Amino acid sequence: MKYVDEFREPEKAEGLRREITKLSQQLGRHIKIMEVCGGHTHSIFKYGIEEILPDNIELIHGPGCPVCVMPKGRLDDAIAISQNPNVIFATFGDAMRVPGSKTSLLQAKATGADIRIVYSPLDSLQIAKNNPDKEVVFFGLGFETTAPSTAFTILQAAAEKIPNFSMFCNHVLVIPALQALLDNPDLQLDGFVGPGHVSMVIGTDPYQFISQQYHKPIIVSGFEPLDILQSICMLLQQLLENRCEVENQYNRIVQKAGNTVAIQAMNQVFTARDNFDWRGLGDIPYSGLKIRPEYAQFDAELKFSIPNLKIADHKACQCGEILKGVLKPWQCKVFGTACTPETPIGTCMVSSEGACAAYYKYGRLSTIAKRTMREEPKVSITQIPLPACGNSLS
Repeated sequence: MKYVDEFREPEKAEGLRREITKLSQQLGRHIKIMEVCGGHTHSIFKYGIEEILPDNIELIHGPGCPVCVMPKGRLDDAIAISQNPNVIFATFGDAMRVPGSKTSLLQAKATGADIRIVYSPLDSLQIAKNNPDKEVVFFGLGFETTAPSTAFTILQAAAEKIPNFSMFCNHVLVIPALQALLDNPDLQLDGFVGPGHVSMVIGTDPYQFISQQYHKPIIVSGFEPLDILQSICMLLQQLLENRCEVENQYNRIVQKAGNTVAIQAMNQVFTARDNFDWRGLGDIPYSGLKIRPEYAQFDAELKFSIPNLKIADHKACQCGEILKGVLKPWQCKVFGTACTPETPIGTCMVSSEGACAAYYKYGRLSTIAKRTMREEPKVSITQIPLPACGNSLS
């Protein structure tokens, strides 16, 4: 297949649905599958995939949204840097409305901070060239998908000797997060639909520990409806045959060894932190990246004084449990009432890859939501105090 509409053909989808139904009946038990990537979650709800699956197949939504796993303390650090009067702070747009402990980047911009949305880290490098009298800081976010572009930008800044550019590094790694999930006794999974974009960089080899040590199958998947349905079908086939392997459904994009050029750039610029605090998952060893000492002049954490505090989430927010796959978004008492995309309490409702945003946009009125919605009363927006500035809840 060459064209995107071929990956959305109803006849092929119906054939895969029938095969999934047959395999699930042969298995004869409840199956829990985690789709790690937030992009998969949005596709699942956008195309109604969950509603056509047999009742004994449950999709669990994982921590594959980089903005969602960002703890409040790190966001407060970013806001503190942006409020420096000599700083131009550059960020991707999905981080603007994420609530910190007191405010958000959007609210900081409204009160005078020079915060600019960019579409590439190279855009922030150009801003630094155009404003030599200002310190330009790029908010580095994302898994291995976006880390290479940040690494190449730092290499470019070093080659061009641009002294007023730096990066606040919050890149995270998917493999330690998956291991933390597998070690969580509260979460019993039968297999994974693996992240396609991350795997485009790292390849499929790093997932071998899932099948070899934890005896779980994982299928690296694309993002179109037929991709996801085929991946579920492949996973069920492994379960039926009592196999635990890493399989690559997304082989039109993902290679076994990944993108060696991108990996080399990441290794040249970054090294693993001893620990990184994930929202919901806590401290995970060697799960975050920091800039190597050789490029310390581009490390915003060394250039600026930041609070560097751990901040607890809002008591009403259950993003942590949602990111671990323990709860579904509509099981949160504030989902769709106090917490909406316009008035987000937690990160999962803000990001374009967040599970709560996907459920709210595509799934909150589905038959599955009606069937599984908790009976407890929801919390109204009027019951949660607004912060002093703006309409974002924290």
